[in-house]
Amino acid sequence: MPLTSVIARVPRVADSLKESMFQLHCRYFCNVRRETFFHDMSGKDWIILLHNAQELVGFSTLQVIRLPVVGVERVFLFSGDTVVDLAHGQDSTLAGCFGHFMLRLMAENGSTPLYWFLISKGYRTYRFLPVYFKKFYPVHDHAMPPDYVALLQAVATHKFGDTYDARTGLVRLAGSKDRLRPEMCDVPESRLSDPHVRFFLEHNPDYAAGDELTCLADISRENLNKYAWRVIEHTAVTWDE
Repeated sequence: MPLTSVIARVPRVADSLKESMFQLHCRYFCNVRRETFFHDMSGKDWIILLHNAQELVGFSTLQVIRLPVVGVERVFLFSGDTVVDLAHGQDSTLAGCFGHFMLRLMAENGSTPLYWFLISKGYRTYRFLPVYFKKFYPVHDHAMPPDYVALLQAVATHKFGDTYDARTGLVRLAGSKDRLRPEMCDVPESRLSDPHVRFFLEHNPDYAAGDELTCLADISRENLNKYAWRVIEHTAVTWDE
């Protein structure tokens, strides 16, 4: 049975469903503090919810950040806590939901430059970028252009303050936030042949301690690849606002 998906404004999500999100998150992350989890959620604008029948099997929290950089207003889509039950790890519904949200941002913001601001403390999250976008940073085979360096530093500093290390591109939370459970940190030998996985491991060596690699991609029709368009086309979304 295909997963059903809803993209809801945070106030529209029932407390019981938010509790289910917390419980699902705790299955895959440790050092999870209830007050931190719900405080972070309250600062988001939207939540993607994935259900298998009546069971919550995935979610992602989203924040739209408007920030002037070099005198130009920019819009950044920030992806916060994101979990999909491993039993549905190959399902493309979450990817399709991200795509529908990006199309909405494009429609609502005209010519304003749009970006996806992603932080990743696991190779699975980072690996989403090459699956979805033609161009993104940082990446193994291209240096980050100076204008993207400035954009990433601006939004990461705005969001994370002194915990963002511009030299390494990492957000270091010193154990103050959650991290992947040890069994989720293992990288199969077969994945090490993937240059994107190797790049992530080299540039975020302490990911198991909760360090986050900051990443940026243009949100534009031109930057979405064929796979992205295919999953958008095959994902039905309900909006709850």
